Amino acid sequence: MIVEFFNVDYFSSGRPILSDINYSIGKGEFYYIVGSSGAGKSTILQLIYMQKKPQNGSVLVGDYNSASIKRRQIPKLRRNIGIIFQDFKLLDEKSIYENIAFPLKISGFHGKEIRSRVFRALSDVGLHHRRYDFPHQLSGGEKQRAAIARALVNSPLIILADEPTGNLDWVVAEEIVELLEEINKKGTAILMATHNKELITGHPHKTIFLEDGKILDVKDPFQKEPY
Repeated sequence: MIVEFFNVDYFSSGRPILSDINYSIGKGEFYYIVGSSGAGKSTILQLIYMQKKPQNGSVLVGDYNSASIKRRQIPKLRRNIGIIFQDFKLLDEKSIYENIAFPLKISGFHGKEIRSRVFRALSDVGLHHRRYDFPHQLSGGEKQRAAIARALVNSPLIILADEPTGNLDWVVAEEIVELLEEINKKGTAILMATHNKELITGHPHKTIFLEDGKILDVKDPFQKEPY
């Protein structure tokens, strides 16, 4: 398993945000987390890349355990995780190439290896021709594609997508999900938080239903019903 939650509780200012969360994601799986605003979707993602830690239970990501991980180990953990946000979080003063190269430089890559990885990621998302443009020159869909390329560039085990289609129109949103599906087919696990149930209906995958910080159900649309 890439990600495992064991009896996880998370509180903020004494208020329960997540309660008794148990689930796991294996290599190459695609999961949605569905729930209304405030249901705890973003908190689950933050627990995976260990921006937050649970008060009870534990989160395992690869070889790392939230109960024992040291602060200095968190950057190493995050090299195995790609993160995509609703608002892109691109650096406005850097070109698209520089935005995507940035996490590689932090990871200690140099020269030709950076160039090779950035060009491959840009080609995968169809943005190689926009590599020297700046974020303000791109459409919303192109910005999200750039953000996906940045998430891909470290060859992560899993990509966490936090409402990646929330600021996009329907057509572009479908293109982004289709792109994530193509990435998933190559072996990268995907965990996508969303409240867009119509999008999920058109692109079915395993789905975690979250309400008031609790998992109500986990459904696999491809699992055959028992006779």
